[in-house]
Amino acid sequence: MTAKVDEFIAPVCHDEIKILHQDEHILLIDKPSGLLSLSGKHPANLDSVHYRLTKHFPSALLVHRLDFGTSGIMLVALSKEVVKALNQQFSNREVTKTYEAVLHGDVLEDQGVLDFPISKGEFPRQQVCYTTGKPSQSEYEVLARYNRSTRVRYKPLTGRTHQLRLHSHAFGHPILGCDLYGTPESERSAKRLLLHASTLVFTHPVNGQEMSIEAPCPF
Repeated sequence: MTAKVDEFIAPVCHDEIKILHQDEHILLIDKPSGLLSLSGKHPANLDSVHYRLTKHFPSALLVHRLDFGTSGIMLVALSKEVVKALNQQFSNREVTKTYEAVLHGDVLEDQGVLDFPISKGEFPRQQVCYTTGKPSQSEYEVLARYNRSTRVRYKPLTGRTHQLRLHSHAFGHPILGCDLYGTPESERSAKRLLLHASTLVFTHPVNGQEMSIEAPCPF
């Protein structure tokens, strides 16, 4: 049986990466929607956050990734020692992340916790599975209600692949513009995935200071 390969070709992204913080050990950047975090295997998918950053910061190492369509804050290490220390913070769940998203439909409860275990699905999707899935929780808070859509703030308590996109779908309110876990109506309701990594709180791996970074939501 032949493994499925990702035949996705990323459109050219003309938007620039914004540097939110820079010192000799780390970078914090604001990734535009429509840019890969890492270059793909296909030659047409060379452009990425990592590819662009290493032109100016040859030692740059990504601590975590954002999906192609997701915009917002990414943390970048500038040495192997620093990336190891930051990875430990992520593994120990010592890093706090929040996202903003616009969901399809009217979310009735003002806040809550989405609890859906996640496992690998048919590539490239993940799936909710109560027998083989890993525990996955996301807190949400309603920020605004519109005509047939709802703006929420998400705080993922775990860090599974596609977690917020899949949880939104399982919740019955897919993120607008989501091509993997939406409906035809929700997908065509936005020109991009309406998911943005808006805040990141962590401990600086060298000086021990608490870092709290914000990137304003562009939608």
